[in-house]
Amino acid sequence: MEERFYSFSKYLKDKFGEKVQRLSLDAGFGCPNIDGSLSSKGCIYCNNRGFGRYARLNKPLKEQIKESIKFYENRRGIKKFIAYFQSFSNTYAGLSELKEKYDIIREFPRIVGLFVSTRPDCIDEPKMQLLSSYNKDYLVWVEYGLQTTHDRILKNINRNHSYKDFLSAVELTRKYNINVGVHLIFGLPLATCQDMLDDIQELSDLDIQGVKFHVLHVLSGTGLEKVYRRGKVKLLTKEEYVRLIVDSLKRLRPGCVILRLVSDASSNYLVAPDWINRKSEVIGNIRAELEKRKVYQGCLYEAGSAKS
Repeated sequence: MEERFYSFSKYLKDKFGEKVQRLSLDAGFGCPNIDGSLSSKGCIYCNNRGFGRYARLNKPLKEQIKESIKFYENRRGIKKFIAYFQSFSNTYAGLSELKEKYDIIREFPRIVGLFVSTRPDCIDEPKMQLLSSYNKDYLVWVEYGLQTTHDRILKNINRNHSYKDFLSAVELTRKYNINVGVHLIFGLPLATCQDMLDDIQELSDLDIQGVKFHVLHVLSGTGLEKVYRRGKVKLLTKEEYVRLIVDSLKRLRPGCVILRLVSDASSNYLVAPDWINRKSEVIGNIRAELEKRKVYQGCLYEAGSAKS
């Protein structure tokens, strides 16, 4: 059966002719929203230990890569890999430190890609020049944690950057021919269904190459957990999320890579909702809903129709 959205796995297979595995890494970087530069509280939902395999284990980067390659090679027979600098803000350091850590991937011939996750307010021209220097040898993406295009919601979750910051980051990143991935969170406090669909329409008209969907979930040790325990946050049900994703895919520009359809989290830290860790089930439900409605990615996309 033909896929009704442009999946990340298909994108990679189109590029490399075989399955490629991302290796989630913690390079030891910090975040200005935690270290006091912008805030010491962080985003209300954030606990990197809840989703990063190596988050704050202080394991050397080379060991993380070796261990991960061995695991996926032995378990799945995978031969090509992407180094995904995932935990915290992976451009939040000086150029020399960034280069030293990124350059470690050159010691692993089977690494074919460099993906860097960061905040849109943690990049500048010299950092983009550095990242672009890897374009010759690697598939390079920068993934920006935007979460929503609505500043009022960004403020409410203590994100401490604006949508305008993101737009500037996209412009600078594309100037250096680096692919842009965007993280969106559905179900944020104050966000309506229309707000979330507006996010999709807005992003569809930008020069971005991929979108990663997250569902708001509660991790222990976060500000969101405190609010949730008081009954002040309503989380999306699985059925609501599936409908939102399908409605979003219909509006999302064809050719925009779906980097992920649903987030999951470590069971050691996940408070709610438990359905997000039934990932295969959720993705299966999304595929079934697309098939049931006879719709596909971009079927309702109209260029230039973003909200003013």
